[in-house]
Amino acid sequence: MSSHLPPNHVERMQRVAIALDGLSVGDALGEQFFAEGGAALLVRRTVPDPYWFYTDDTEMALGIAHVLDRFGSIDQDELAKVFAQRHQRNPLRGYGATAHQILAAISTGKSWQAAARNAFFGEGSMGNGAAMRVAPVGAYWAEDYAETARQAIRSAEVTHAHPEGIAGAVAVAVAAAWAWRQGRSEELPGTMLQRVLDFTPDGTTRSGIEHALQIVADTPIETVARKLGNGSRVTAPDTVPFALWCAARHSQNFEQAIWSAISAWGDIDTNCAIVGGIIALTVGRAGIPQAWLNAREELT
Repeated sequence: MSSHLPPNHVERMQRVAIALDGLSVGDALGEQFFAEGGAALLVRRTVPDPYWFYTDDTEMALGIAHVLDRFGSIDQDELAKVFAQRHQRNPLRGYGATAHQILAAISTGKSWQAAARNAFFGEGSMGNGAAMRVAPVGAYWAEDYAETARQAIRSAEVTHAHPEGIAGAVAVAVAAAWAWRQGRSEELPGTMLQRVLDFTPDGTTRSGIEHALQIVADTPIETVARKLGNGSRVTAPDTVPFALWCAARHSQNFEQAIWSAISAWGDIDTNCAIVGGIIALTVGRAGIPQAWLNAREELT
C-alpha cells in the first residue's frame, strides 16, 4: 500500500464499494421509471425486468471512488481529469447540458476552476450533480464528520461553484457517514438530519433540511414532495432535503427507502441514487435486494 494512504484504506474502500452498490442500484432502478409503464409498476410496487443501466450519477461516483482509491483523498485535478475522461468515453449516460459543457471544456484543456465558475453566467451550478455522486466520500471518511464535509466540498468544487451545489454535497456526504456509524450503533436512530445540519452551510439547501426535520414520519410522500421538492428543478435545494427525508424515514430498510423516493417522481434516478448510497451504509450489501443487484448493469 502506498505510504500516503491511511492504514485502514482497504477497509475504507470496502465501505466505498457498499455505497457504490446502493447508489448505483438506486440510480439504475430509478431511471427505469421514466420509461413507459413506470406508473403501473409503481402502483404494483413491481420492479422492471433486467437489465437496468446506470446513469451519470453512478458514472461520476465511480470517478470519485477511483480517485479515493488512488490518493486516499479528493485530489481535485485528478478528479476533474477522471470525470472528463469518463464523460468522453460515454457521454450518453444522461449528463445534463451544464455537465456536458463543463466536462467538454475540461477535456479541451480548460481548467476545472474556470469551467465550473463560468457555468450559469458566472454564478456556477447549484444543480444536484455534486450531491448525487458523493456518498463514497461519506463512506471513506465516515469516522470523521468534519473531514467528510471538507472532502465533500473538494469533490463538489470541481464542477459546482455555486454555494448551494456545494452545500448539497456536504449534506449527503455527512448523511452517508452517519449511516455507516448508525449501522455500527455509534449514532442513535432518528438523528441523521440533525447531524447533517451540524455541517451544512447556511443557505436554501440547509433551510430545506431544517424544514424536513419538522415533517413527521407518517406524512404522505406527495405532501413531503410538495413541501420539500422532488428534484424536478434539478437543483440541490429542490432535491437534497427530500432525499434526506426519505433516507432518515427508512434508515433501516433499503427497499422501502427506494420505493419512497420513486413515489415522489421528479428526478427519480438522482433521488434514488442519493437515498441508496446512504441507506446501503447502514444495512450493508446484504440489505440490498439481491435481485436488484443482479438486475443492475455491471459497474465498470
